[in-house]
Amino acid sequence: MEILSIIPARSGSKGIPGKNIKNFAGKPLLAHSAEVSLSCNNINRTILSTDDPEIKKIGIKLGLEVPFLRPKKLSEDDTPTLLVIKDLLNQLRDREGYKPFAIVILQPTSPLRRQKHLNEALDLFINNDADSLVSTVKVPHNMNPFSVMELDKKGFLNPFLEYDELRNMRQKKPVFFARNGAAIYITKYSCLMKKNSLFGSKILNYQMEKEFSVDLD
Repeated sequence: MEILSIIPARSGSKGIPGKNIKNFAGKPLLAHSAEVSLSCNNINRTILSTDDPEIKKIGIKLGLEVPFLRPKKLSEDDTPTLLVIKDLLNQLRDREGYKPFAIVILQPTSPLRRQKHLNEALDLFINNDADSLVSTVKVPHNMNPFSVMELDKKGFLNPFLEYDELRNMRQKKPVFFARNGAAIYITKYSCLMKKNSLFGSKILNYQMEKEFSVDLD
């Protein structure tokens, strides 16, 4: 089973210029994701997707493959990740005839994810029939959709969802999950290329602890 890991790291960042190669805990931010990916036995290749020659140079030093630079048109603030991944996969197919079974996407902005998390997520994905897997955190009760309220035009608060006083008790609220960045995405090649989606319809949940889910975005 061929599994490709992709680390997307473009040059542009308005919030933190040069973010992906800034020093974080003694090494470039990018290095934390690179080390986790390269240490995972289930991953066959790890490719860096970047538009920046300096990031490419650092990525190669870290042991990542950088077979080509990402087009500038796919390196804008509003460029969907799906388009970036599909462009890279199309180039690998056309240049090498390479079509992996699944793709792992590791954002550099989740540097606290560990090898343990990636191994567990891949084991879960490999042993289940799903289109994709997304890492999440449990939504705290005070941010539960049944706790969220919005202001109307008159300045009064109204429940975001229909209020049920019995159900609205903390102990009885349904559990919800939110993507934690996400630190880990795993998607079947067929889902990406045929369904044109990172998620598909069958999405596995890999829950992570809050302390490992920091997203520097």
